[in-house]
Amino acid sequence: MQDEFDLFRAETKGIKPMKQDTFVVPRQKRDQKKIELKELRAKEDTLFYFSDEYEPLLNEHDGVVKYLRDGEDSHLLKQLRRGDFSPELFLDLHGLTREQAKQELAALLLACENEHIDCASIMTGYGTFTLKKQIPRWLVQHPKVRALHQAPREWGGEAAILILVDL
Repeated sequence: MQDEFDLFRAETKGIKPMKQDTFVVPRQKRDQKKIELKELRAKEDTLFYFSDEYEPLLNEHDGVVKYLRDGEDSHLLKQLRRGDFSPELFLDLHGLTREQAKQELAALLLACENEHIDCASIMTGYGTFTLKKQIPRWLVQHPKVRALHQAPREWGGEAAILILVDL
């Protein structure tokens, strides 16, 4: 081992050390308040789309709710029904009030946009059917929702809705 150190010293004898003269610009941190304000505005914008008075013409056949935005490929609904899309985010709305559910939906859509996720599952449950009927009516109002369909059995069946979000 000592021979290796001696050999190294002999080989590096007379080498001049380099002078560190480069300047690394420190990264600027975004102001936390600006970030929080931006998220708050986005959430308020999302909530803006959810009107309780709006009554869309949903395609509800045999209790199965489905929706396809104008201009989208009709094959998307079939793919959602078959389970070709795997949801990456799951939202469980059991036990929430209408207002809490509305805020959670807004947060889900914002998360899908921020995380570049195109498919999510919303568990509505059965209960009084209040949320199960209202959730699709809110979702069709949002411009980012491309399609929705009752989830296939493996993703919640009648108690869940799969949505496709525009990225």
